[in-house]
Amino acid sequence: MDTFEPYVIKSFKHDGHLHRMWLTNWRVPPARLHPDHRQQEMMVFINSHTKIREADGKEWVSRIPGISFFIPRKWFNIVALIEENGIRYYCNIASPLYVTQQILTYIDYDLDVIRMPDRTVHIVDQEEYELHKRNYHYSSLVEDKVKEGLADVLALVNSDKPPFQDDVVMHYFELWEKHKNGGN
Repeated sequence: MDTFEPYVIKSFKHDGHLHRMWLTNWRVPPARLHPDHRQQEMMVFINSHTKIREADGKEWVSRIPGISFFIPRKWFNIVALIEENGIRYYCNIASPLYVTQQILTYIDYDLDVIRMPDRTVHIVDQEEYELHKRNYHYSSLVEDKVKEGLADVLALVNSDKPPFQDDVVMHYFELWEKHKNGGN
């Protein structure tokens, strides 16, 4: 596969209900991945102005491009959002990715780490995590994996190691733009 292919990304909650769905995400061909990303077997996706469907059926369209990074067996995924003032990294603490055909699924565990363009870091949605932990009766294994995912993201977020590299994010976006406009 040396061309961008469309995928659907579905995020679920622990109890199995759909949380959110991104309807069109273009997979960066493995042959075109940065060597560090290829070595980690990352799956990288690009979306821009994609339709997003919420659990209640409401739909909206994303306003800014996003480059999503999924690393096998990791309890997080990362979305680099290309904004006017720089790249904001939104890190979801989530189960490892499950792929079937061209549909990606994972369980969202509420906690998020956000790195702003000025490199400040925020952990958000801790109250939501605590509420869902009680309501959905997370096992000790899930709690341990969530803590591990959070620790892994926090260790990576300021390291400038993959995938926290603005130049590589922009390279993927430019590669996709070129492909979208008829180039290779």
